[in-house]
Order: sequence, then structure tokens, then C-alpha cells
Amino acid sequence: MSELPDPPWRTPSRGRTRRPLSQEAVVDAALAVLDREGLGGLSMRRVAQELGTGPASLYAHVSGKEELLELLLDRVSATITVPEPDPRRWTEQIKDVAWQAYRVYAANTHLALASLATIPTGPNALRVTEGMLAILFAGGVPPQPAAWFLDRLFLYIAGDAYEGALFGEKVRASGKDVGGYWTGMLTQLREYYLSLPAERFPHTLANLDALMAGGGDERFAFGLDLLVQGVARYAEPA
Repeated sequence: MSELPDPPWRTPSRGRTRRPLSQEAVVDAALAVLDREGLGGLSMRRVAQELGTGPASLYAHVSGKEELLELLLDRVSATITVPEPDPRRWTEQIKDVAWQAYRVYAANTHLALASLATIPTGPNALRVTEGMLAILFAGGVPPQPAAWFLDRLFLYIAGDAYEGALFGEKVRASGKDVGGYWTGMLTQLREYYLSLPAERFPHTLANLDALMAGGGDERFAFGLDLLVQGVARYAEPA
């Protein structure tokens, strides 16, 4: 007997709308949940609900939330490209990859937070790490400082991107556009600083313009320069 459609007053059967399960489908559903509900709302149960199935069926494809986060991080890492090492341009190449990673985390802010407690082990993340190590080694940076540099670099990238996400939430909560929010906040902040007693905060007040100058990209670029210049000190002559 052919299957009949449900009457319009009946809730459609989940079994008829269920998506075929695969690891890719699980990651797709997890990204959807993460986008709507944030990292705190992400769980195997919620992903299963998104797919119209039970949590137990997910474990044939993902071992648990920890692996799920690794898979999510690896998915977004797929967009990062790493050039062939050029010893003459290694610092520029490292900065280029760092900017790509920063843009990826800025576009996936909940994953930026997750990355702070997750060691990336997927094929795309390993490809990026391998490529960046090759660039650093081509520039003459020894293995130990190169390894610690990458650890600190990605911590910096994720932390900066997540801070941007927190500010974004404040903008949305204010009901203002981005320009209006920042103009108002900076005006209030300047007024507050100027109200401080000069005898207690002479350096702050004398350098207020410098303290408040620069947007997110400018400040990220400055920090990135500091990190790259720092590791470049360890580079050995070819």
C-alpha cells in the first residue's frame, strides 16, 4: 500500500522528515544550533533534535561533544589557505594566515570561544598547523619557539575574535546601529576619564587620545606585529 499524506491537523511524523545521518549532517546541524543558541546551547541532544532523531543515533558518527567541537573547528578551518614557504617573505606569510584565521573566528564567534579549550586535530586544522610550521622553519625559526609561537598566536586570535563577539552582543542589546553605539560609548568613556582626578591618574589623562585610538583591526594588527617580531628574534641565519 502506498504511503498516504498526513491530515493537515496532525503533527508530521519525525520519521518521514528525518535527514539521512552522516558525520557531515551532524556537523551541519551542530553549526545551525550553535548559530542560534550559542555554545551553551550546544549538546548532543540538541543536535539530535535538529536532525529529528535520538541522541543515541549520533554516537555512530561522533563520539561526543568534545569530538563534535573538534569537527566544527575543522570545518571552518577548511577555508584557510596556506602558501608555499618563501624564506624571504615568511613573516608576511605568517601574518596572512593569521588574518585569515582571525576572519574565520570573527565570523564564527561561538567557535572562537570553543577553540580556547579544544586542541585542533582534524585534517584541515593539521594542514594549517603543518603549513605554518613549514613557513616558520623556512624563516629559520627553531622548532621549540615555532611551536610555542603558534600556540600563543591562536590563543591571541581566538581571544580577540571572542572579545569582538561580546561587544557585538552589547551592540545588539542596545538597539542601536554599530556606529551609533560606538560613538555613544566612546563619548561617555572619554567624559568619565576626564572626570578623574589628574593628580591620581596623570599618565592616563595626558595620553587619553593614544589610549582610545584605533579600531579592532588596527589593534589586532599591532598585536600580531608584536608576536611575529618576537618569534623573529629566534630565527637563525640561513
